Amino acid sequence: MSNLKIAVLDDSANASQRVADWSVLNDADVTVFTDTLKAESELIERLRHFDVVCLMRERTPFPASLIKALPKLKLIITTGPRNLSIDMAAAAALHIPVCGTESRKTTTSEFAMLLMLTQSRGLLTEVNSMRETGWQSSLGRDLAGLDLGLIGLGKIGEQMATLGKAFGMTIHAWSPNLTTARCESLGVQYQPDLSSLMANTDIVSVHMVLSERSTHLVNAAAFASMRNDALFINTSRGQIVDQQALLDGLHNGKPLKAALDVYDEEPLPMDSPLRDTQLTESGRLLLSPHLGYVTEQTWKVFYSQTVDAIAAWQNGAPIRQLN
Repeated sequence: MSNLKIAVLDDSANASQRVADWSVLNDADVTVFTDTLKAESELIERLRHFDVVCLMRERTPFPASLIKALPKLKLIITTGPRNLSIDMAAAAALHIPVCGTESRKTTTSEFAMLLMLTQSRGLLTEVNSMRETGWQSSLGRDLAGLDLGLIGLGKIGEQMATLGKAFGMTIHAWSPNLTTARCESLGVQYQPDLSSLMANTDIVSVHMVLSERSTHLVNAAAFASMRNDALFINTSRGQIVDQQALLDGLHNGKPLKAALDVYDEEPLPMDSPLRDTQLTESGRLLLSPHLGYVTEQTWKVFYSQTVDAIAAWQNGAPIRQLN
């Protein structure tokens, strides 16, 4: 195969070529795009000459209409082991393999703890106070002795339970399929429903997979159940949380603070209601640009395995095929 044209999408840190050796690919031209296009017509124009498209997880949607409109497309690679924004059936029908990569297991839980510590200690508010007035201006809150509520107790939720215990927290958990046996095996207190979890914990962190059932799972009723000084964190998927309900809750004091790393639309539009200056400038709402898995080590896994997957496909033996 000669002059294989490869597009790398959504490499906002422009790191893909640095963390992996793309030169091992046979006769390949790699083009990196650091921006994110939303309009399908623009994507078609950008990608119509490429044989291989490398996606950043669920950043750029790849529906059937887009896949069918790319006449030269022969292979799709996604970072991570799943990507719900790709129409797998449409790709399979056109005999286009979709391959994935592995992902590091602790990256997101570490970042969720960073958000928890940052908001609990009012770090950004105090950094601003140091710059503007010269010294401290408020009181933070220790994690030790607090109740941490986990919505989801899968692999990342289990890591959060371990980390929370290390800080001296009592761990509670709930999800639709969670069992008391699973909680007991991890030394976690089982909560019978979402409202109970929200009502009985000081900090709530989301760690569920997005699905039809989990979309807007955390709604106005859930926020109304929270304690008056509660902190809410979402590093999972934006659509699991009703965005407007969260904003309304923050303005009503439940939760008192929040930290978000994921959004319904990414990158987050500059005119998004979440960019509420009253909340963000006061430090009550912390917004980060989906950094949960953005580390040097994770990028090396993502892009070295992307290169491996392209090379395997060139040799007629696709690896980690998802469709």
